[in-house]
Amino acid sequence: MLKLIRLEWKKNNIGKYIRNAVLMTTFLCLFLFALAFLGIADDPDCTLDAAPGMDTISSPIELFTGMAFLIFTSVMLASFIVSAYKNKTMNLMFIYPVKRQKLIVSQMMAVWIFNFVALALSKFVIYLCIAVGAKYMRPSFAIDFDMGSSSFYIQLILKSFVIVSMSFIALFVGMAAKSSKAAIITSFLLIFLAQANVGDVTMADNAVLLDHVKFCRKGKHKKWLF
Repeated sequence: MLKLIRLEWKKNNIGKYIRNAVLMTTFLCLFLFALAFLGIADDPDCTLDAAPGMDTISSPIELFTGMAFLIFTSVMLASFIVSAYKNKTMNLMFIYPVKRQKLIVSQMMAVWIFNFVALALSKFVIYLCIAVGAKYMRPSFAIDFDMGSSSFYIQLILKSFVIVSMSFIALFVGMAAKSSKAAIITSFLLIFLAQANVGDVTMADNAVLLDHVKFCRKGKHKKWLF
């Protein structure tokens, strides 16, 4: 199985995905650092909602990393699996003396492992940058995490597991529609679903999923729940 996974990475040029994941993490880190320390959250035209639970730095970190990797994972699934299924190039793989189920599972695992590790490392780097920055600058958000605690890493791993696994819903939609675009569009719908709430019930209240955060823009409130 490991040989098949490595073969999938090599066949799909995993180097470009590593580069893109690094660039995305860098952008998220810069944005969230600016949000926390450089006055973005204190802008009078975009003030943080002061409701309980809305003023902690982990909320925007979990929100934006989760959104980014939901889409990123879906794009990889579309490239690794859906495109091959749509173009029928996957049929060439089925002539190998390996069970079809094993080939498909190896493709799925190649995407899942990469994105799980990438998301966990991305969040770790961002949290680390925020923790270091908090030692020298006054944050606009409460620092509500402790990187010296084992529970921090358990939550980081658990939430990364949930986000990447959730992205695979897009795979099944894409396979059913035989469309890479359908898989990617589904990832956006997953974001909207995770943000949605019915009355007082919201997926954001689940401790396993991402916390929620509110922003407003030019006096018009826009609620982000994840």
